[in-house]
Amino acid sequence: MLSKKMEEALNAQINAEFWSAYLYLSMSAHFAAAGNSGFANWFEVQFKEEQDHAAIFTKYILSRGGKVMLKPIDGVKTEWTSPLNAFEDTLEHEQKVTAMINNLYAIATEEHDYATQSMLKWFIDEQVEEEETAQGLIDSLKMIKDNGFGLYMLDKELKVRAYTQAAPLAGSAE
Repeated sequence: MLSKKMEEALNAQINAEFWSAYLYLSMSAHFAAAGNSGFANWFEVQFKEEQDHAAIFTKYILSRGGKVMLKPIDGVKTEWTSPLNAFEDTLEHEQKVTAMINNLYAIATEEHDYATQSMLKWFIDEQVEEEETAQGLIDSLKMIKDNGFGLYMLDKELKVRAYTQAAPLAGSAE
């Protein structure tokens, strides 16, 4: 059974995950409109991952006898000046998500909610990977600068990124 505080915090995380998905869908649309299909693909994969994250939190709340409370999603930015600007925003956003996941873990610890702590460990590891990936792309873009061929090659590389479903909730039928 989830405490009221834990349930509310997990529901807030569902909203944050859907907001993240919305942000990455906006980034994907921005780059698709600009003719950067690789960057668009990379952000579309991020969009799908964030939807999966929201689904994992949803299933978890339900599995613990809680109630899912979906709320409206705030609007997101729709334009970026460059791929570098978009990935800098991505890293900043992922750092905020990391802080939110860490806060969930702190609440679970405070509440002696060992099941939620266990579930959150996957997300903690996922956030390390998310930040590392965003930083790596920022580093590549800083090295490339305004080199058209370099941007073309990176766009081409990002086009082959494939969507892999996020780890399913432990104990689910998936």
